Amino acid sequence: MLRGMRKASSNWLGKTIMAVVMGVLIVSFGVWGIADIFKGFGQSTLAKIGSTEISAEQFRQIYTDRLQQLGRQFGKPLSPDQARAFGLDRQVLQQTLAEAAMDEEARRMGLNQSNEEVLRTIYNDPNFKGLNGQFDAQRFQSVIRNFGFTEGRYIAEQRRVGLRRQIASTISAGVEPSKSMIEALTRFQNEQRSIDYVKLDAAQAGTIETPSPEALAAYFEDHKVQFRAPEYRKIAFVAITPEAIGKWETVSDDDARKLFEQRRDQISTPEKREVSQIVFPNVDEAQAARTRMTSGTSFDDIANERKLNVSDVNLGLVTKSAILDPAVGDAAFALSSGDISQPVQGRFGVALVKVGKIEPGVTPSYESFAQQIKNQIASERARTKVAELRDKMEDERGGGAGVLEAAQKLGLTPVTIDAVDRSGRLPDGQLAPIPPKLELVSQAFNSDVGVDNDPIQFNAGYVWYDVLGVTPSRERNLDEVRPQVEAKWREDQISAKLRAKATEIVQKLDTGGKLADEAAAVGAKVEAAINFQRDASLPGVPAAVVTAAFRTAKDNDGQTPAAGGSEWIVFRVTDVTVPPIDFASNEVKKLQEAVRRSLSDEQVAQYVTKIEADIGMTVNEAAFAQVTGANSN
Repeated sequence: MLRGMRKASSNWLGKTIMAVVMGVLIVSFGVWGIADIFKGFGQSTLAKIGSTEISAEQFRQIYTDRLQQLGRQFGKPLSPDQARAFGLDRQVLQQTLAEAAMDEEARRMGLNQSNEEVLRTIYNDPNFKGLNGQFDAQRFQSVIRNFGFTEGRYIAEQRRVGLRRQIASTISAGVEPSKSMIEALTRFQNEQRSIDYVKLDAAQAGTIETPSPEALAAYFEDHKVQFRAPEYRKIAFVAITPEAIGKWETVSDDDARKLFEQRRDQISTPEKREVSQIVFPNVDEAQAARTRMTSGTSFDDIANERKLNVSDVNLGLVTKSAILDPAVGDAAFALSSGDISQPVQGRFGVALVKVGKIEPGVTPSYESFAQQIKNQIASERARTKVAELRDKMEDERGGGAGVLEAAQKLGLTPVTIDAVDRSGRLPDGQLAPIPPKLELVSQAFNSDVGVDNDPIQFNAGYVWYDVLGVTPSRERNLDEVRPQVEAKWREDQISAKLRAKATEIVQKLDTGGKLADEAAAVGAKVEAAINFQRDASLPGVPAAVVTAAFRTAKDNDGQTPAAGGSEWIVFRVTDVTVPPIDFASNEVKKLQEAVRRSLSDEQVAQYVTKIEADIGMTVNEAAFAQVTGANSN
């Protein structure tokens, strides 16, 4: 709609009409009042805590970013329905309110953080370091720009984060888990069990006869929902990302060599030397000591006579720039290995300098870095190109062009997928040709035909998409899915027979039977799993067996399905042990630290709850539901 308004107002007639429309809107505000926009909740306000208002648009951006991050971690996008099912919508809201509460508390307490401390944090952030491991200003600007930050906004946000950490660290200071808690958790975590077990599979299920047409038809009717054709959508999309555009960029050797020469010092490895020094109060004492060294007294002997520690003498294996005294550095890097300098007048006295091992510096060749530098140049050029194409694409879309038309006008290559379901699969079951971690399918299934969708931020670029068609979910008839129905019927028959067989075996074991005898009777073999823990992943042993074993007492028997019911496991717990607790071990120390963090988080959460109660907090549930898609069903 906004693009249509912009297009309509591009000529004198459209501007006149839009002026009348806006005049009517202004009059209507005057009639109905706009006080609710500035007092309490306006339609654009999602939550208020203290004096801080969180707009619906702010929360929408926060929520979208968080879902995209989680989608990348899970390896597949999360739909709004899935996010609500996991409770992520409320979690993100609570986190946003907690941050706002901490910011209010920092202001109330008059806390601040110096520019130097904020800059130190940014300089040490590995995300902003270049090829040489040092802070790269260009990379910093590029990264924060891709996340929608200006430099000023990013620094302000980091200052707020720093103040929150100050408050949180103060509140949680001194929180320690009790010894009894660590003992209980360690026992639970380290308890070990051993089992003997037998696998029952299709061989033990016996012969499964082919179902009669009547039986198959009845089974299909009872399970028809499992065989429905899913809803499919036809999608067209085009991606504009630095990675994609960078492939088109051709970087000349001249450009790459020029950048290499500019950064040669940054990517070179400087020479290092093992340097020792003894500082004397004057030149005469230093010269006398050096004369003794040339006569056979060792450098270390002189140091011992002067009661100097190793740390007083040995500067380590260092670069020249790492030596604080320039005169000592000049002398050390002018000597050969094993040589001792003449007396050197330094900042802290007269020094004798000795050089041990020398590690030559390495100046890389252009050829060894050429491709890396070309990729970097192409990436930087591509980022600029992305911004240009983004604006052109938005102009085309604003003019009413669909994704396919706009992409063709700009010389881009769009992708059309004729039918894809919610899981990202084509009708033949194959995955649709969509870049990994791109949350396109979930977005498309929350849109519709004819909807002007906002682009998806992806890989430091953008993806535009249109939903071109919707094929509704439908019930299939038996003839369409007969092989699948028969296969599923057979699986269920096997599972039922294996369950009955497993139950029979467990009953015999409980009345004194031997697992080896029962296994032999059904043509199976007894296997063993020894000394495994709750989180163990055992080769050939399903996770369900491990879980069931820890619910079963020693010398007792149990059964559990595996592999979707096509296997059934009968087991006996043969041993239960709890290793002794070593509080000095790294494992226990890591557990203590994890529990300490958990208790600290709980302490901070209680503090935030108290702040929210003191300063007042309100949430516009209608706006929250709209942003998270809860009212779209």
